[in-house]
Amino acid sequence: MPTLTKIAWIKPGMATNQRKIADYILDNPEKTVTLSSQQLAVIMGVSQSAIVKFSQKMGFKGFPSLKLAISEELGRKNAGAGQNGSILHNQIGSDDSLVVIAQKLAQEKNNSISDTTRQINYLHFEKVIQLIDEAQRVQIIGIGGSGLVARDLSYKLQKIGITTLIETDHHVQISVAQMLSSKDLQIVISYSGKRKDMLVAASVAKKQGAKIIAITGEKHSPLGRISDYILETIADEGEWRSASISSRTAQNTITDLIFMALLKKRDECAKTLVLSSQALINSLDN
Repeated sequence: MPTLTKIAWIKPGMATNQRKIADYILDNPEKTVTLSSQQLAVIMGVSQSAIVKFSQKMGFKGFPSLKLAISEELGRKNAGAGQNGSILHNQIGSDDSLVVIAQKLAQEKNNSISDTTRQINYLHFEKVIQLIDEAQRVQIIGIGGSGLVARDLSYKLQKIGITTLIETDHHVQISVAQMLSSKDLQIVISYSGKRKDMLVAASVAKKQGAKIIAITGEKHSPLGRISDYILETIADEGEWRSASISSRTAQNTITDLIFMALLKKRDECAKTLVLSSQALINSLDN
């Protein structure tokens, strides 16, 4: 994950002084790389050790390493902006060959997968799996790219005997949420966690007594605050992106893991359903 993106992602959960430092760096990345830790401390009105601790919180040995990472990131962005062609998606430029595009795309997707799996609290995750396994019905909500992930998760859960409710129309999603009960569960997939229509559906479901599970990249978002459980996704959602490639990759990582965990939990029953479904589908070709 790019350093500036990581700072923005972690910032909501930081202490007050750390948020001040994060805000300054995000607002002034070019100036930050020209300052010493002492100079930045004076500007921020904090101790020099606070700057060092902030750098370490971001995964660096000290402020010089943090500055180097930010400088390299700015260099990549400036190089992209200076290309004869334009940016197609994040770090991918229109002048890149197909081989380079493939390599950059693979790296972007691999980063989303590895960063997301490293972030998982597996004890927390197991509680979510237990809830899904015991739910009477599971409503799954997603819009746009997240809607594709939602539909894929719905199909996978149905394959192993879990009743899912999936609708793409915002108004219908809210109507379905009104039918939920304390025996049901709602899974909301949204990278930003800020879409009003999804928040309304989640609020309605919560009022009905259903548990809410959010799959989101913003755990401190409005959706995160409504939800009972949050499964975080980490993706490089840069200033210019042609599609939600990174976020969908991260979301699919979580939803595929949900499916595999439930397949393991339901064991022979789930395997029987999957094999039966495959046999019926295969019979259509005969």
